[in-house]
Amino acid sequence: MLRMNPTPSIVEFNKILGSIVKSNNNHYTTAISLFHQLELNRITPTIVTLNILINCYGHLGEITFAFSIFAKILKLGYHPTTITFSTLINGMCLKGKLKEALHFHDDVIGLGFHLDQVSYGALISGLCKIGETRAALKMLRQIEGKLVNTNVVMYNIIIDSLCKEKLVTEAYELYSQMILKKISPNVVTLSSLIYGFCIVGQLKEAFGLFHEMLLKNINPNIYTFTILIDALCKEGKIKEAKNVIAVMMKEGVEPTVVTYNTLMDGYCLDNEVNKAKNVFNVIGKRRMTPNVHSYTIIINGLCKIKMVDEALNFFKEMHCEPNTVTYSSLIDALCKSGRISHAWELLDQMHDRGQPANIITYNSLLHALCKNHQVDKAIALVKKIKDQGIQPNINTYNILIDGLCKEGRLENAQVIFQDLLIKGYKVKVWTYNTMINGLCLEGLFDEAMTLLEKMEDNGCTPDVVTYETIIYALFKNDENDKAEKLLREMITRGLL
Repeated sequence: MLRMNPTPSIVEFNKILGSIVKSNNNHYTTAISLFHQLELNRITPTIVTLNILINCYGHLGEITFAFSIFAKILKLGYHPTTITFSTLINGMCLKGKLKEALHFHDDVIGLGFHLDQVSYGALISGLCKIGETRAALKMLRQIEGKLVNTNVVMYNIIIDSLCKEKLVTEAYELYSQMILKKISPNVVTLSSLIYGFCIVGQLKEAFGLFHEMLLKNINPNIYTFTILIDALCKEGKIKEAKNVIAVMMKEGVEPTVVTYNTLMDGYCLDNEVNKAKNVFNVIGKRRMTPNVHSYTIIINGLCKIKMVDEALNFFKEMHCEPNTVTYSSLIDALCKSGRISHAWELLDQMHDRGQPANIITYNSLLHALCKNHQVDKAIALVKKIKDQGIQPNINTYNILIDGLCKEGRLENAQVIFQDLLIKGYKVKVWTYNTMINGLCLEGLFDEAMTLLEKMEDNGCTPDVVTYETIIYALFKNDENDKAEKLLREMITRGLL
């Protein structure tokens, strides 16, 4: 076209640029490169050309370049359109620059311009992604019927976010309002709600919505079915989960590896690893390739029932690269079965394969070291992982405190415990119980009682174990009056 004489209209070039950007491969860099060729040939772009270019830079995360094109629009004397502003806002949201996008939105509205559904959809999505679902809902209310016609996409984003935050009642209320406003729900709307009801354990309501989908002639997709199968498996209702798979296949939706993984996970949760292995074999028979999660489910299931050698054999048969979870399951099982040297070998293998260990992996090794009276080695390992930039979690410190207390090194345990409180860690009842047990072992009953009182001041409620630990120690040391007083306190609290 550039070689043609006369040169075709810029409108024709715009059609090509637009088609390239809309193609499945999203050739944004190609479109930018072709635009530069237009410039070299002194072909003047239109507002449409420049909007396409802003869109390209926005999707590539090059917001500075996108705004330089916006400046070019103004320099050429063009009037920015709704598409111009929407594309810039969408680009900022995609880049995670939500604060800047909201400020830009306010400026644009202040200048008397209007935005479209795409802009508001991007802003609502951006707010939900950073956990500001209430602000997203407020925006929906502000724009509804005033600035723009709200659509199913905007509602879906907020409903999904509310469901993920377990605010299912509010999500369902919003769904009801949506129906009243004559906005038709789709498979995404109902799947989000079904997921919400499932994660709060309301399976009856989830299946009620599933049947509502069918009545509304909304075809459930693989995601809808997988949510229900997963929820049933977690409840131990494997038979019902298999029935859902049968319904799914009848509806013409083919199970995927994820579907079978969910079923395998259900069997393993019920300690029926052999049945899970049968499902694993079905994956191969259906000409699917098991993924790393498929193997990890079986390995974890075998480890859980202490069939460590079988888990190691399965690990060796893997046809894909194991991940951190796979290694962590095996390392934990080896540590618990006393095969620590083998666990260290696996850790070395992880590093050799470029698979970084995480704090969960190291906690298993720390627990094994403390159990085998190697607390100093455990402390050295914590220092080593900190040097690697891995942040210990509360479980790491719980393991160390417990190990130190059992070794009679109460002062060292107290230093770690106090440090946790100073640093603002959410110290839970297990940690307090460990410290109380350590104090009781040293005969420091008054200190143990003081710590019991401080627990609630720090927002932690004592449990049966807390009281029983102190009461047992007091009776053992003939402190019967104090023990009986605590027993009465337990009764008052409804713990006995």
